[in-house]
Amino acid sequence: MNIKFRLVLMNFMQFFIWGSWLITIGAYCHDNKHWTFEQFGAIFSTMGFSAILMPALTGIIADKYINAEKLYGIMHILGACALFTLPMITSPSIFFWVMLLNMFFYMPTLSLSITVAYSALKLNNSEVVKDFPPIRTWGTVGFIAASLLVSLTSETSPNQFYIASSVALALGIYSFTLPPCPPLLNKTSKKSVVSLLGLNAFVLFKTKKFAIFFAFSMLLGAALQLTNAYGVTYILNFKNISAYQQTFAVKHPAAIIAISQISETLFILAIPFFLRKFGIKYVMLISMIAWVLRFGLFAYGDPAGGLWMIILSCIVYGMAFDFFNISGSLFVETQVQPEIRASAQGLFMMMVNGFGALFGSFASGVLIDRYFTLPDHSNNWHGIWLTFAAYALVIAVIFPIIFRNKYSQGSKLDVVHV
Repeated sequence: MNIKFRLVLMNFMQFFIWGSWLITIGAYCHDNKHWTFEQFGAIFSTMGFSAILMPALTGIIADKYINAEKLYGIMHILGACALFTLPMITSPSIFFWVMLLNMFFYMPTLSLSITVAYSALKLNNSEVVKDFPPIRTWGTVGFIAASLLVSLTSETSPNQFYIASSVALALGIYSFTLPPCPPLLNKTSKKSVVSLLGLNAFVLFKTKKFAIFFAFSMLLGAALQLTNAYGVTYILNFKNISAYQQTFAVKHPAAIIAISQISETLFILAIPFFLRKFGIKYVMLISMIAWVLRFGLFAYGDPAGGLWMIILSCIVYGMAFDFFNISGSLFVETQVQPEIRASAQGLFMMMVNGFGALFGSFASGVLIDRYFTLPDHSNNWHGIWLTFAAYALVIAVIFPIIFRNKYSQGSKLDVVHV
């Protein structure tokens, strides 16, 4: 079977699992379970807690001890078991711990899937920067398919977890058929303490360019979690206003938010051109400006006459997400040694979906409950989204001043040796 098709199938299922619950779990917790935003913020923060430790840890294991594709499969099978139990839980505290266990298994697969894909493409003599984005596009298609399927069964239904569990089990089994991606760290040569502990990738923080890159990755990771956490909940909030109760957006908010993922499929394909033309600095800056627009348009939109703003915000999301997340992983891949490929990707994932997600989840939950929840328990979403837009704008202003990555059109990226 063609290697690119096999990687397409892997990416489709990888993000189908996440898409099954990521943008609807807020509605499930708030409308089905009637838990507070602070309780939901804690549950959503499990992504951050797990991503702080697990991607870097599994990256070290894949670089030193076990084939990445096998570790990838094991993680998905264990995650399937955790997902299957979630609908049976009624306590928010127990739900938190089981979701944390699930995310311990899932978050490492985001970076491991990249490691497996890049390795397979190189073995196939393919050009990673050119060939990976179209393959990754199918991950977004999987996310969209899952979102639409869940929308048809109700955004507040526990079915989202059963769907995710079934696909996770299938992907876990399928992973063992993928091309071998063995550890590359030399086990016989003399090693430093850092190498013996598997912490080679962390030396990247000593390089100013990477230290700044990872710092802003964390800040943008916080922005990413905000729309994942509150997008569907925000649209569902309009059902409390009679003028919007019968609108399509209120009845099917996950379908509207899915436009964001459709937009992703287009912008992913543009990444190779923008990276070669402008370099990582300006591609990331474009992403930051897109985040400002994403939040700002949400602030002024509504499901009726202002629906075009919500739709435009979803379209802008594709640029905001892809120009940061996908380009960032390609930047890491092309600038580190192959021997630390998995742990370096795990480090990037740790900053984005670990510290970034943790910061975004906790800060937003507290912020909304304390400053944007009105006496009648409704929420001031206009103020919430404008605050998020201001946050993204500050990052966009500071980033080009601090990050001074040298780049000339058409030049190759210099590999950082550790």
